[in-house]
Amino acid sequence: MKIQEIAKLAGVSTATVSRVFSHHPSIRPEVREHVFAVARQYGYHPRLSTRQRNVVILTPYHSVYPVQSCVDMILMALTQELPRRNFRLEILPVNNRERLDSIQFCAAVAIGAEPADFRDWPDRFPVPLVLMDREGTGNPAGVYFVRSDEEQGMRIAIDHLYERGCRKIGCIVHGSAGTGNTDIRRNAIVRALKSRGLPADDSLILLSGPGSDKYVELAGKLLKQGVDALFCPGGNAGIVMLYAFSLYGRRVPEDISLIASEQTFFSHYAVPPQTTISPDYAAMAAATADIIEARLDGQKAPVRTVLPYNLILRESVAAARKSSIPPLVYG
Repeated sequence: MKIQEIAKLAGVSTATVSRVFSHHPSIRPEVREHVFAVARQYGYHPRLSTRQRNVVILTPYHSVYPVQSCVDMILMALTQELPRRNFRLEILPVNNRERLDSIQFCAAVAIGAEPADFRDWPDRFPVPLVLMDREGTGNPAGVYFVRSDEEQGMRIAIDHLYERGCRKIGCIVHGSAGTGNTDIRRNAIVRALKSRGLPADDSLILLSGPGSDKYVELAGKLLKQGVDALFCPGGNAGIVMLYAFSLYGRRVPEDISLIASEQTFFSHYAVPPQTTISPDYAAMAAATADIIEARLDGQKAPVRTVLPYNLILRESVAAARKSSIPPLVYG
């Protein structure tokens, strides 16, 4: 559709529609909303000006515990890096992304969003979209991916446990099959275990589901099999595992070693302090800013940026297994 047709349908002049789409201050709020409502109704997406260095950050529309710490850390890194490069930020819940039709921005960043939700991005907006902490298929125009190397992250955790003498490692991967990074992490764990000649049965690699309410039960199942270590990527398993072990009468790291995902303001202060894997949040934010600046300068940017995890060594992994811990017996 043309702007003249939108004006006719909205019952206003072409000049008024133009002012609405350019955010002219003289337009009354009710007129602005009416014009945008007509545009949305007929699938018209105005090509808004990109001259302003405004970046929209799309976040989950509610606190997504137990992964909120990851979202918070990515958001914190972005709010430090992007303003340093003279970008102005607007944070928008992802369920309110229709508002993108009525604001001016030069790029958007979505944290932990599913790529399928943005299939129509190239048709709607002439600006880049960076999806963080997710991998997508194909090379959609204007869509970029910045994520951590899940294969490497799972491997360094398994390798560390192996090097400390662990030989039967149980794993609880946060999430459900087919969502987020769950399948990528599970498959990477299987490969890492097999590369070390360790058992990689389905009974030893469990999925937590969407929340954290199953962690205690799953920990009990793994302890019953006589595992000498637990690796729990994603979510807040580090917190819950300490609670679970206290219920089952197990000590960390004397009875069982533990590696979890880094949790802000917890992992370092837990008793004992927890060994964790952590994305390089600062590097992710810098890579995102690099992509946006390259696009604004008319330069090419890498469609995919994959960054290594960090292994943060603390005290929840034993130096070596001194004895064989018997399987947990119920009753």
